[in-house]
Amino acid sequence: MATDPQHPRRGPRLLARVLAPLLAALVLVLVLTPATLVPGAGAGTAEAVSVCQGRPTRTITFATGELRLYRTRHYACAVTVAHRPGARRPMAVSLQPRGGRPAVRAGRFDRQAGPVTVHALNRCVRARGSVAGRGTSTDWILC
Repeated sequence: MATDPQHPRRGPRLLARVLAPLLAALVLVLVLTPATLVPGAGAGTAEAVSVCQGRPTRTITFATGELRLYRTRHYACAVTVAHRPGARRPMAVSLQPRGGRPAVRAGRFDRQAGPVTVHALNRCVRARGSVAGRGTSTDWILC
């Protein structure tokens, strides 16, 4: 009876022998991957992860932060980033295509205001950004 292939106790042992390593591998994968699922996890600087699509076109620095502009073929994007992230303070970013209305994102933020994106195919744009009451603005650019 011990050599019988139809022994009723052999199936659960074989199943446990196969499933145990698979479950252990699954647990390891689930435990080790949460840091890689969060965008920007482990990134030490604000430049590590961009929130705008396209290539960086201009960075305009002012006393309390910087205004970053990005451009694709069809769109322009802007974000205002504080030099010293921390406590919430008034921040704003605005991007206006020539002949259109400005896209504005303003409020109390701790690190950045934006992104704001406008359709700017064959159009110039005007950008403004401020952090804690100090800021900058551009004339018509990215023409």
